[in-house]
Amino acid sequence: MYQKAYGIIETLAPLHVGASAGEETGNLNLIFRDQFTLTGIIPGSSIRGRFRADMRQEKGKVEDWYGKDAKLGQPDSTSEGIIKFEYASILWLPVYCPNQPVVRVSCPALLKRYQKLTGKPPHTFEPYSYCGKTSSKTLFFNLGFLPLANEDKTLAEYMPKNVSDANNYLLLVVEDTDISMIHDMALYRQSRVALDEKQKKAKGGAFFNVEALPEGTVMVFPIALRKTFEDKPVNWEEFIQETGMDKPKKLYFGGLESVGFGRTEITIKLVENSKG
Repeated sequence: MYQKAYGIIETLAPLHVGASAGEETGNLNLIFRDQFTLTGIIPGSSIRGRFRADMRQEKGKVEDWYGKDAKLGQPDSTSEGIIKFEYASILWLPVYCPNQPVVRVSCPALLKRYQKLTGKPPHTFEPYSYCGKTSSKTLFFNLGFLPLANEDKTLAEYMPKNVSDANNYLLLVVEDTDISMIHDMALYRQSRVALDEKQKKAKGGAFFNVEALPEGTVMVFPIALRKTFEDKPVNWEEFIQETGMDKPKKLYFGGLESVGFGRTEITIKLVENSKG
């Protein structure tokens, strides 16, 4: 019934998808998180909205691909779109270590989701296994000193090839129960304030803190494409051409674009044998 595909997102700037200023208690603007791993996500509705808006600018067949909008006073005015998106989860999160400048960290739960979405063969992910270049066999996180004892070269297959400097990072797998703590340690945080127009002082209630996924985060989201629409076969290549996704494309997600947040590069790939 559906062709299966997936998208890879690489953040090229801090990425904030969550509450806007003032919507969180204490003016702390948190990102959306997965309820199990407590790591950052981009909701499927945000991805769909970004793609839809981009296609509208290119004057593509928006209503066919994404469905018709609801109209006031007109029952059954909406329609099902051809394309469907689910949320994007983290695949690799860049974390700074004093003796290893950048380590990209993941956990079995996040890697297994990528495994299922891409159709890769089953693999057992051992916590604290690693792959890649390392200057030391011991890392220092807030977990303490972490020995790198189990090298798993299969992890290299779980780093998308289109990611910048994909072969120049140390990949590390940690426990599912540890990823949330490491995730919070890696987040980009910034305090923002709106100044008075005539004096260099903050306006009342205009101070807030924001958190974002750091630059270099790699995320994955599934795509489903109906095989037929109005009794006609759907052409995957046509969707790729209309979205301009025949090659990696730069898109903005989330808020605070005006201050340099949200720039990403996205690559879309069809899952092998999904057309059958």
